[in-house]
Amino acid sequence: MTHATAFTPAEIGGLARRIDRPVVLVGLMGVGKSTVGRRLAALLDTDFIDVDEEIERAADRSVSEIFEAHGELYFRAGERRVIARLVEEGHGVIATGGGARRDSRPLLRKGDPRAILTQLKDQRGDAYAEAQVHVVTDDAPHTETALSILSAIDAWL
Repeated sequence: MTHATAFTPAEIGGLARRIDRPVVLVGLMGVGKSTVGRRLAALLDTDFIDVDEEIERAADRSVSEIFEAHGELYFRAGERRVIARLVEEGHGVIATGGGARRDSRPLLRKGDPRAILTQLKDQRGDAYAEAQVHVVTDDAPHTETALSILSAIDAWL
């Protein structure tokens, strides 16, 4: 199984049975974690949880509203607690923050989005590097990215 698109349904099923913990997608906002996560969960025949959606549901307010009312540090502390709970609950695929709607991304409201994303990438690069599996998304179709993640997990296992 060296090429991402070479998976048969039986191979994906076998890989899904070997995965013994949630697959948690991390990366900068806007890279497609939620969309790719949904495709990955469908391939693995498991559930999908978007952390921002879970936070909004639990708090009964939007991410932007939480940022405005309490600030980023408060939000990040809550986000860490939600992620830990979701991992503990054993969900299949979890997409971490970033927001599904462009107007709900409070960090991008502070100036030039390209400059902000570059700064965030520099600031968070070491944390992202701690992930056991790395996939460069480029501009590949979401299903191809999901298959690349499966291939990387297969190689890691």
